[in-house]
Amino acid sequence: MTTVIPPEAAGTTPTATIALPPSESVGRQTWQAFRRNPLGMVSAAILVLLGVVALAAPLIADYPSGYGEEVLAGPGAGHWFGTDDLGRDVFAQVIWGTRVSIVVGLAASLLAIVIGVLVGVLAAYFRPADLLLGIIVDVSLSLPVLPLMILVAALAGPSVPTLVVVIAVFSWPEVARVVRSQGLAVVPMPYVSAAHVIGGSHLWVIRKHVLPGVAPVVAVSVVLTTSRAVLSEAGLSFLGLGDPNSWSWGTILHQAQRSGSLATAWWTTLFPSLAILLLVVATTLLAVAYNDARNPRTR
Repeated sequence: MTTVIPPEAAGTTPTATIALPPSESVGRQTWQAFRRNPLGMVSAAILVLLGVVALAAPLIADYPSGYGEEVLAGPGAGHWFGTDDLGRDVFAQVIWGTRVSIVVGLAASLLAIVIGVLVGVLAAYFRPADLLLGIIVDVSLSLPVLPLMILVAALAGPSVPTLVVVIAVFSWPEVARVVRSQGLAVVPMPYVSAAHVIGGSHLWVIRKHVLPGVAPVVAVSVVLTTSRAVLSEAGLSFLGLGDPNSWSWGTILHQAQRSGSLATAWWTTLFPSLAILLLVVATTLLAVAYNDARNPRTR
């Protein structure tokens, strides 16, 4: 006869099953890490504020046009940012310039991102095309960007669509290089090979696996490319190649330089310059904070 000894009698205790909490998604971990970064949160708040100012410009200030009675008046209660050589309110110029500068920056950035992601993904996925596309990207990056942008903008004529296209054409190579580098790490992954084995088409594999793999890099590229596009727009407008029928931060600086008040009336250049600096610093810090948040080593 066989005697079955229970675990308690044998001096052992049954093993308890511990229910582990479900692992958090990568997106949630990234957001929690980003939320703990005060510089990232402040930068995001500044960019949201600038976006609200751009959308609500008609509610904040009247469109600066015509002439005013107070010429080159310093900042005060009536004119917070002073007036220019024609008596126009600089505060209204900065507010309305926010709309054009952000629109040009976002539109040029999105167009550059579309071209750069397309070229970068094709170069990483189709290895035979990598050599040709790599040569095109390298040649584009070696060109003197600013003189060519000035030349193309001068030949095409000053307008907002011209600025968007010119800035995007000279901004996509940097995006393509970053996306290609990330794509080269994603394409050899086992799940991408498994997608080919089950009969997935190239378009389906790119859409379902490659693009999500390079998405974090694209998000950072959107932010950084937008800040560079705003700087490029301000530079071209300062040189007189912006749209003369609309206000932007670069146009304000151009008007101050053309009127000779660039050195005598400091307020005509200080406030639009601070607006440009604020946007560029906020976008840069936001990109750095997001990069740190999505990196497990720095999270």
